[in-house]
Amino acid sequence: MRKTRILAATLLALVAAPLGQALADPVKNVVIVHGALADGSGWRQVFDLLTAKGFNVTIVQPPMTSLGDDVAATKRILDLQDGPSVLVGHSYGGMVVTEAGTADNVAGLVYVAAFQPDQGETLLDLAARTPPATKGIAATKDEYLYLDPKVYAADFAADVPEGEARFMAHSQVFPAKAAFETKITAPAWKDKKSWALIATDDRAIHPDLMRTMAKRAGSEPVEVKASHAVFMSQPTAVADLIEKAAGALSD
Repeated sequence: MRKTRILAATLLALVAAPLGQALADPVKNVVIVHGALADGSGWRQVFDLLTAKGFNVTIVQPPMTSLGDDVAATKRILDLQDGPSVLVGHSYGGMVVTEAGTADNVAGLVYVAAFQPDQGETLLDLAARTPPATKGIAATKDEYLYLDPKVYAADFAADVPEGEARFMAHSQVFPAKAAFETKITAPAWKDKKSWALIATDDRAIHPDLMRTMAKRAGSEPVEVKASHAVFMSQPTAVADLIEKAAGALSD
């Protein structure tokens, strides 16, 4: 009987060892969803910093035609990853990752100057609670939104070099207004760990709103003195937080 128990214990240990090792494998995939009014190219420095540390980084280029389309575009990229991913969202991208982050292969979430909605909330609901400083948002005839190039630098990218901010103002990604009016169905942060970078000089999302959303979600907050374009002006701080999240999720 004793020999049988020893044999069973040995077999159990042999079976469990690979599983335990797999669970302990580090999270090395990073999937980033950019926000509205700027495309994924602005994440180049964050991309370079993380890839230099061995991360596999992919930037989603969502169509911004609807929240559903943007979530589908994100899940399409997640499906291509080998293993679990840290899912990162900036600004409106926070809405997208909150919905897409329920995917099984998402290990955790990082919100970078982003919205963190709860079930049934829309971006417009959240934005109205603490109005941002910018008054430059306008709509086209077919209900797509943009930020007036005259105030773009001051309200979106105040700490980005003047030439880059000017280019960003004239290469905006226009989101459909309908995307900002769509309700979240199942917030991923309720079941998964999350982190939140709060840009303290943000004029697009009020810093107090970011603090409130992060607290509600139980996100680990980090405050950085930066504009809404913190991913460009403070890429090291952004990359460090993503690396920290990946490390915590790998423990």
